[in-house]
Amino acid sequence: METWLKLSLLLCVFGFFKEIRPSEHYIYEFLSGPWRNITGEEVISEVYPVGTYGYLVLLVIVFLITDLLRYKPLIIILGFCGIIFSSMLIWTTSLFALQVLEVFYSMFMASEVAYYTYIYAKVDKEHYQAVTSHTRASLLFGRFLAGVLSQVLVLYHLMDYKELNYVTLGAMVFATCWSFLLPPVKNTIYFHREEEDQISKKDRIRKGVSLMLSEIKESYANRYVIYWSAWYALGTACFLQVQVYMQPLWQEVVGNANQIHYNGLVEAILTLFGFLAALLVGFLEVDWSKYGRLLLVLCSGFQGLIVIWGATTPNIYICYFCYILFSVLYHFTITVVSAEIAKKLKLDTFGLIFGFNTFVAMIFHSLLTVLVVNDVFDLMLSVKQQYLVYGSFCLVISCVYLVISLLWCFCHERGQVEMREV
Repeated sequence: METWLKLSLLLCVFGFFKEIRPSEHYIYEFLSGPWRNITGEEVISEVYPVGTYGYLVLLVIVFLITDLLRYKPLIIILGFCGIIFSSMLIWTTSLFALQVLEVFYSMFMASEVAYYTYIYAKVDKEHYQAVTSHTRASLLFGRFLAGVLSQVLVLYHLMDYKELNYVTLGAMVFATCWSFLLPPVKNTIYFHREEEDQISKKDRIRKGVSLMLSEIKESYANRYVIYWSAWYALGTACFLQVQVYMQPLWQEVVGNANQIHYNGLVEAILTLFGFLAALLVGFLEVDWSKYGRLLLVLCSGFQGLIVIWGATTPNIYICYFCYILFSVLYHFTITVVSAEIAKKLKLDTFGLIFGFNTFVAMIFHSLLTVLVVNDVFDLMLSVKQQYLVYGSFCLVISCVYLVISLLWCFCHERGQVEMREV
């Protein structure tokens, strides 16, 4: 077996097991249930926001030190954070412990940057497409299996919501042990360049930071990158907001505590169709530089209407359908957006720019949390009313991109007329 293929297999196994987290599909029901001494309102307003803000802060730190620490230590830390937060879900009950747990979960999520970029530091560029495909497929298969597993275990009463955490803990322990098998990275893109082995550590760090800043500046000097990156940040922020608080919305729509919840099945279907939507992008022969503006306007508009429909319907199955459709649209569009951004970037800057775009997305995600969930304006919005705000946010994105597109068409047409007059 070739070295790059062996490395890809090692990373795929780790990615697969880290996604086996069936407890996440019923986490709100567990946290607000009889196992912990907190209410659903406390979960929404005092627990989830800690995760959002923690992710924002830790993402900055991880973003800066991943290359410096040569990737592998962050992947190991990811695994240990998974063990800690899943253990705390099982063996703690207080609100404070849950808030501390959210910090470890935030570190778990932020450290995924190291997982996604490790492979590019270890294999030759000619294998980038193959290993990206392998790792992406392993993650999606893990998420799909976790959804199916959680649904089967809950539906047939083989496990309750708390016991699902034992499965998550077992997968986290295996993934962490497996992470030690990953070979270390010797040379990295910014702080451990092969030609700079002889310079001091202080100068290496200074030159690495300088190189990162210069590449960020160079990349965003391109208006095309800014245009698509703006949607990347705004669209991802809205998707995260909808995703994080969807289970409380489902709980409010269902009402009856004895009714069967199909959270796991919904997430499994979503993962499958999200994968197919992303795959479809590769087969469509569309000039997105020409038709991409229309895609962003229509996608954001439809997403807004879908979220509003899901928030106002009394039918839980329509609410499930709206969430799946909203997410599939996001996965399709974000794949197009990512590809269009990548076309204008140097190969070595992919991780840097997409990491920065994710950071900007987390800023908007945090602002939505502060304004809507933490309710700084004291509007006292219910969960359904909060989703009306998220839907309206998507509609605003659509309107902004519509105005930009119309202005671009007007300027382009005016330029053509002036050229003909000359």
